[in-house]
Amino acid sequence: MKTGYKVCDAMTKKPIVVSKTKTIAECARIMQKENIGSLVIGENKNLQGIITEQDLVRKAVALNLNAEETPVEKIMVKRLFTVSPEIDLFDAVQLMNDYDIKHMPVIAQKKVIGYLTLKDILRIQPQLCELIIDKFQVKKEDHKPFYFRKENSEDVCLMCGK
Repeated sequence: MKTGYKVCDAMTKKPIVVSKTKTIAECARIMQKENIGSLVIGENKNLQGIITEQDLVRKAVALNLNAEETPVEKIMVKRLFTVSPEIDLFDAVQLMNDYDIKHMPVIAQKKVIGYLTLKDILRIQPQLCELIIDKFQVKKEDHKPFYFRKENSEDVCLMCGK
């Protein structure tokens, strides 16, 4: 299946690129200020890694790293899948599904020119939603705990009563 759209039609252009020596806290502040979910790590548009909000939580916060002192290099993803701006969006979605990728750098002439996210894809090609939905491991509704609040009490789970 081909969409007729290329990666370059959907990608986020002009990615924010930061040095691997920036601290985790500096990167988090940049992401917050720019309202973005990832940063490209590199020098002179040469890709060295990527950092996402998920990396901040799972690798920095969960491991109790000192965000003000620890360089982002310690938690950035170094083994990356990249994509060409000229491939069809469908092929990029397949790659993202196959390798569980949510933020994929776009490379042209060995330089980072953008990145592609699930949000970018859905914005331009909502029909691909069915393919993307497989990425989200949604629990069946009957397995999700349901909480309710009693007056003057804490939340209580209807499944276990705690």
